[in-house]
Amino acid sequence: MGLEEKLPSGVLLSTVEGLAGYMRKASFWPATFGLACCAIEMMTFGAPRFDSARFGMEVFRPSPRQADLMIVAGRVSNKMAPVVRQIYDQMAGPKYVLAMGVCASSGGMFNNYAIVQGVDHVVPVDMYLPGCPPRPEMLIDAILKLHDQIQHTKLGSNRLAEIKEDERTALLATPTSAMKGLMR
Repeated sequence: MGLEEKLPSGVLLSTVEGLAGYMRKASFWPATFGLACCAIEMMTFGAPRFDSARFGMEVFRPSPRQADLMIVAGRVSNKMAPVVRQIYDQMAGPKYVLAMGVCASSGGMFNNYAIVQGVDHVVPVDMYLPGCPPRPEMLIDAILKLHDQIQHTKLGSNRLAEIKEDERTALLATPTSAMKGLMR
């Protein structure tokens, strides 16, 4: 049973935001960018067993100008941080960043002067994927969640209002330093 059989008169109504969100989520072009052991799992995700083509990610792009998703897979050293930022700046907009693995998310077990303690100090991160290293199934789940986030992104003045509301909510939130743990 196809879509045309479910529609009463062959007419489908949607919004521009809905259509743009559907097109954006269905055509991710990730940048070829692996820094450490998480990159092996990212490569496995592109292999036939997990088949990233099912999610509109046919090919990992060799040029940042052709990519709109950066998967930071692994630890980011202080020497590599400017390169990460330069690649991010060269990517076409709208662009998204997925921090893959505990090292990219928070520095992991490398709490020293040479490793950036989270790639969010260098580029804005849209999705965090924990694990050491995370399995390809976890990467698929994170990408599907990012798809859902992109599908429901507003456009134009609605987007600006959404950003202002998010900033207001963040400013009113309790700082983590003032939060108290559970008392037992």
